[in-house]
Amino acid sequence: MVLMGRDVLGVAQTGTGKTAGFTLPMIEILGNGRGKARMPRSLILAPTRELASQVADNFEKYTKYHKLSMALLIGGESFADQEKLLNRGVDVLIATPGRLMDLFDRGRILLNDVKILVIDEADRMLDMGFIPDVERIVSLLPKIRQTLFFSATMAPEIRRLADAFLMNPKEITVAREVTTASTVTQRLVVCEELDKREALRHLLRAEDVKNAFIFCNRKRDVDILFRSLTKHGFDVVPLHGDMPQSARTETLERFRAGDVRLMVCSDVAARGIDISNMSHVFNFDVPHHSEDYVHRIGRTGRAGKEGRAFTLATPEDGKLVAAIYKLIGNEIPRVSIEGLPDLELDLEASPRRGRRGEPRKDSRRPERGRDRKSSRDETAEAGEQPREEHHLHDEQPREERPERSERARPERSHDGRRRMRRDEYGIGEMTHADGVIGFGEHMPDFMTRDVVFPAPVERKPRGRRDDEAVEFDGPEDDAPESAVANVVEVVETAHEAPAPEENGDDDIAQP
Repeated sequence: MVLMGRDVLGVAQTGTGKTAGFTLPMIEILGNGRGKARMPRSLILAPTRELASQVADNFEKYTKYHKLSMALLIGGESFADQEKLLNRGVDVLIATPGRLMDLFDRGRILLNDVKILVIDEADRMLDMGFIPDVERIVSLLPKIRQTLFFSATMAPEIRRLADAFLMNPKEITVAREVTTASTVTQRLVVCEELDKREALRHLLRAEDVKNAFIFCNRKRDVDILFRSLTKHGFDVVPLHGDMPQSARTETLERFRAGDVRLMVCSDVAARGIDISNMSHVFNFDVPHHSEDYVHRIGRTGRAGKEGRAFTLATPEDGKLVAAIYKLIGNEIPRVSIEGLPDLELDLEASPRRGRRGEPRKDSRRPERGRDRKSSRDETAEAGEQPREEHHLHDEQPREERPERSERARPERSHDGRRRMRRDEYGIGEMTHADGVIGFGEHMPDFMTRDVVFPAPVERKPRGRRDDEAVEFDGPEDDAPESAVANVVEVVETAHEAPAPEENGDDDIAQP
């Protein structure tokens, strides 16, 4: 169908050769002709750098006896080297959406001459948020072109997107969607969260593991599990999206070459990564999306070879496991780990959390609030001695703690940070907000004193001697320095001297 020029929507299991499905006919179609500078003749989009690099490696093998040129555009590599390849002209351009748009915005590449567009792992493009970039890239391509969609799963959203990009496509489905390979033996282990590392180590020692992927949901869990396995003597390397591209490439090459047996990774390695003779896959965390389970265990059992996949779940992962059962059409057999209790899945609890408003079952944390109080009452009724409570944040008993007004209160400064301010002036609690300082609950002493008003001050006019004082009626700013000094002296002495006694003179009598 590709050789006939038809648009193709391909759905097949992982490890069945989808890369060769679009690579081989592209070599036949592009055999005649040559690419112009900065104008590639075909474009292959991949969601991750590892998948793009793998497609490039396959293209180099398949085009060994052809003269087709190829360029790989991925993040973490030199812009200058990639621009040199584009300036020479390429027949096949393999890229991730982000780096392709960066070079296009710089004016280093034109997409007017693309005759074939391939979108590999289209559903992963949707999950990773690449759809807006893909839509923009497609809008820059010629209207008359051939478009190929390939994926292991085809969600309804992806199918609607394919209908917008493809023109009268031919849908080719090798196997039912999201079907796991029959060559993969699947097993499920249910245990507590704190026992998962011990269960994983037990499986790694009990199974005949030649090489294995160990998948985690979060990047930081990848680093934590990597350090734990290294501490227990396992030969392991990490791989996730926050690592530099040079480190990711080196790690993957070491794993391919067999220098290390185990790789702890995120879902960045769940799509399209082809490692020959992969014996095991371990899901340390149950994937949040059930489709990712199919892609993870698809790293083993490829090309008709046998593989084994183990999934570690907690009782709170019941809903996620049930979604996987519904997707693959059957249940995963359970296995028990020696020394660990057999637990049942909780189909009502939210993943990794108890139900809202209720304490977690079998939780190791103490109960809080009214539940803790009721438990003490029940203990007292039974005649048992209640346990002594330890307040982590209160070093002294509550009845001996100082009053609220005597303690320092946290406050917010202008930059929004909380800080402590203590009473420095003996006037009670102070708070500082928006530049205003308040006195709290106490009235300062200086505000309750009697105020003594000084008598009018005579000031000398111009032409008088310094020892002659007269009244000065001008503005305050124009008062002579000597007059101002007299006012200050009178005010200072007024506070020290007692009030004058009444003598019948209205000019001297003061309240």
